[in-house]
Amino acid sequence: MLSNLALTSSRQAEIVEVVFRNGWDYMRRLLTGGKAGEPALPPPRVLRNIFVDLGPVYVKLGQLLSTRPDLLPPAYISTLSTLQAEVPAMPWTAIESLLREELQFPLEEIFAEFETQCVAAGSIAQTYRAVLRTGQPVAVKVQRPGIDHTVERDIALLKGLAELVALTDFGQDYDIVGIAEEFGAALREELDFRKEARHTDDLRQNLSESRWYDAKQVVIPEVYWEYTTPKILVLEWLDGKPILSATLQGINHNGNVEAERQAITTLLCRVFFKQFYIDGFFHADPHPGNIFYLNDGRVALLDCGMVSRLDPRTQQNLTELLLAIVDLDSQRCTQLTLRMAESAQPRSLAQLENDYAKMLRKYYNRSLSEIKFSEVFYEILQLARDNRIKLPSNLGLYSKTLANLEGVARSFDPQLNLLDQIRPLMMDLFQRQLFGDNPLQTAMRTALDIKSLSLQSPRQFELLLDRITSETLKWNLTLRDLELLRHSLDDSANRLSFSIVVAALIVGAAIVTTGAQTSQMTVLTNALFGGASILGLWLIVSILRSRR
Repeated sequence: MLSNLALTSSRQAEIVEVVFRNGWDYMRRLLTGGKAGEPALPPPRVLRNIFVDLGPVYVKLGQLLSTRPDLLPPAYISTLSTLQAEVPAMPWTAIESLLREELQFPLEEIFAEFETQCVAAGSIAQTYRAVLRTGQPVAVKVQRPGIDHTVERDIALLKGLAELVALTDFGQDYDIVGIAEEFGAALREELDFRKEARHTDDLRQNLSESRWYDAKQVVIPEVYWEYTTPKILVLEWLDGKPILSATLQGINHNGNVEAERQAITTLLCRVFFKQFYIDGFFHADPHPGNIFYLNDGRVALLDCGMVSRLDPRTQQNLTELLLAIVDLDSQRCTQLTLRMAESAQPRSLAQLENDYAKMLRKYYNRSLSEIKFSEVFYEILQLARDNRIKLPSNLGLYSKTLANLEGVARSFDPQLNLLDQIRPLMMDLFQRQLFGDNPLQTAMRTALDIKSLSLQSPRQFELLLDRITSETLKWNLTLRDLELLRHSLDDSANRLSFSIVVAALIVGAAIVTTGAQTSQMTVLTNALFGGASILGLWLIVSILRSRR
């Protein structure tokens, strides 16, 4: 178990020093071999500072954690979302060597121009502007040399720490090792730029046509596959600015800037609603730097490295959950949450429904424009955590994406009402969920299911009657919380037994004192009374400590 830690001892010493400096007491005890006790996260700002001090890989880990509101409370999500890798750019000589090694051709044969000053430097890669021999300007994303070895080293250490935490009840309840492996897989996936290229192509194809918006107004950069490798990604260069810092021109609205602002807001919302509820494949990182307003008035989505998927059943559940929130229906919210859960062992269904009712009560008598649906979904994830309901990780990414989208859209257009944006699409959405893309095919499949059911039902009913009449029918019942009841009965029985023993000792001591008093009998009497007093005191203390 500790082999991973042994392989990264120098890095462990560095982490210990950072943890000591920032004052995370729990991890300090864990790393130094002390008694760690129950895991406790440091305050959000302290955790953020630790990630920054540990360098680019842990900054990336913090960014990944910020996409998991199903694991962390909103305060941590908000703080970690501001993480940026403040790393110096790698020298051009190192980047040039990697380019020549990966492309296996002289750069002069591929690029007519190549700017050696990077336009962006991140924890994993640096981006350059270049021009192909065909005259097409491109963005060249190059992986930082040696970052793959750093990532593997830190993943090994992260897994080792997770194995230590897994020894506690907290680690077993939350499957800390599984979460560490999931984050390790996500980090490794970001190192293969071919996957990002495939994601970019998939999004480009999905968004190329729609009944909900003008597909010509949204742009996903084209991938140049002939020059793309696991460590190099070459994309179409798009001229524009981040949407919140761009100056609108009203190009497509006869110079009416306000009309263009509203049109872009509607476009963005519908583009992402299509990804969520139709395609089931969505860009999971729509922060302001990844949404560009182009010089020709179109809107571009950049950096498709982080994506997620929603299966049709989850899409339907999320749509119904949205309506249940609007109706303030706590019972329906409870049912849908349990339906989406990977594993659900709530302490009490009544308690879960009460928690929903209490949460939704805050939104009584409030207009829909005042409700931030991303915050409501964050609260739903918090309720699931509190009630020990494990939801799929893609729901965390969905909530974070919705929060980013709503934040960008409200900053761009403060009058945004997310429900107003999705309401016109509801009929089309439900029609698609009922009948699919091909209603005739759906009807035929339903007819076949009905035929199969009609053929099987008589036989199944006959089998049921046979078992009832032959007295071979068996029922499998699962009683929840029965183990807790058994432990409670055991505790009660043990206390009753101790009470009887204490009473017997007192009665025996009293009987002894009524007889002839000798020194031996006096010692025996005192011993019986002493034993009874100690056991009785222990019994009282245990009852008081149990608070029952």
